[in-house]
Amino acid sequence: MADSNRRRLAAIGAMALAAVALSGCLQDPDASGGGGSGTAGFADNSSTDGDNKVTILGAYGGDEKANFEKALAPFEKESGIDIEYTEDTDFTTTIKTRVAAGDAPDIGFFPQPGGLLELAAQGDIQPIDTFLDIGTLDKTLVPGLLDSVRLSGDPSGDDGVEGAGRMYGAPMRLANKSLIWYPKKAFEAAGYQVPKTLDQLYALMDQIKQTGITPWCMAWNADQATGWVGTDWIEQFVLTLNGPDVYNEWTSHAIPFNDPQIVSAFDEFGKIAKTDGEVYGGAQTVVNTQVAESMVPAFKNPPQCMFERQGSFEISFLPADIQADLDNEVGVFPFPGKEESAEAPAILGGADLAALFNGNDPDAIKVMQFLTSDKFGAEWAQAGGWLSPHKTFDASNYPNQTTKDIADAATNASAVVFDGSDVMPKEVGSGTFWTGMVDWIQGQSSQDTTAAIEASWPK
Repeated sequence: MADSNRRRLAAIGAMALAAVALSGCLQDPDASGGGGSGTAGFADNSSTDGDNKVTILGAYGGDEKANFEKALAPFEKESGIDIEYTEDTDFTTTIKTRVAAGDAPDIGFFPQPGGLLELAAQGDIQPIDTFLDIGTLDKTLVPGLLDSVRLSGDPSGDDGVEGAGRMYGAPMRLANKSLIWYPKKAFEAAGYQVPKTLDQLYALMDQIKQTGITPWCMAWNADQATGWVGTDWIEQFVLTLNGPDVYNEWTSHAIPFNDPQIVSAFDEFGKIAKTDGEVYGGAQTVVNTQVAESMVPAFKNPPQCMFERQGSFEISFLPADIQADLDNEVGVFPFPGKEESAEAPAILGGADLAALFNGNDPDAIKVMQFLTSDKFGAEWAQAGGWLSPHKTFDASNYPNQTTKDIADAATNASAVVFDGSDVMPKEVGSGTFWTGMVDWIQGQSSQDTTAAIEASWPK
């Protein structure tokens, strides 16, 4: 689930937004990867004058909106373009309604790829190879992110490769979701070492248990969205045990939800979630505790639990006094790989994906080029709560070492795969997968749980 939505769900228990990943016919099958030229169905961008005004619709408001607008201010002053951002917490529904009514914004920020690709399949979104240099973009982005915005079934890709699928959006914000958090002072006082492999992690868990501390903090309660934290855990184990190829086959339903490899990932997670003494409070505490309160017991003296697996947005969940002294109070490391390797393991990620609706407006194109570049976001990064999806972003803009470490873990990853429940159909990703995780942690077998979710997949 997109990180901005998860923060809202944890705080107020609102129903999360999700989208159905669909494929469809390409609007312009003959277009080749270039940059800036018009395509069939869209007017030539170079032939239309802009009006110095660009509209953007997105899901986030409050401090995030204020920091986004702060990051836009220097560009607006230099370019003379007035950017009007509108927030809508029901973005996924609103954007479809506005597009259908012929009232699309110039640019939309999609928290998941499914809704973006659905509208792209209808011909409503401009392919990014018509106005961005894909080669340059691919070199600066964290690897794997662009794959999430490819429309399967397209007969021509941006690189001219038959069947590769053209791209219809580009990330402007990143979430690293393969992180393990811990109370730094207690961890270091005990002399623990950061594990580099899954076996080392399990050994460290045993070492922690011997001191009377429960290894894992865990909380899944988000009212109607209870269970989403469990889906992230399963996605992590599918990726860690099987790699990106199997992971993507699973999330796209090229293999069934109850494939033996997926059942094994559930069983592996069961070594943590379903084993006595591994999770603080046990299954009922996990289901009944609000997500944002998960790590509170870790900061007791002594800690009541040591680790939490959560995304980069965990910073916003931490107690205020911990946030105020973040670098001294909190440690974070990447979820370890199955085996030690010179190459960093692939990670789960999320992103806000910028998509262009108005391909006729050169001002909108200029804004898209800025938003999707490594030059965007310095002011937002300095305020906290934002990660650039670009490896080449100036990390000195991040406000503390903890955020720098999180960004470093993402930029060094061998690949990034998109959160699986965001890619799956809504009936599954924010439906039976969520509820199935609750059934599973309360005693249902891995085989029965995965079979039930598989049976719910839309035909």
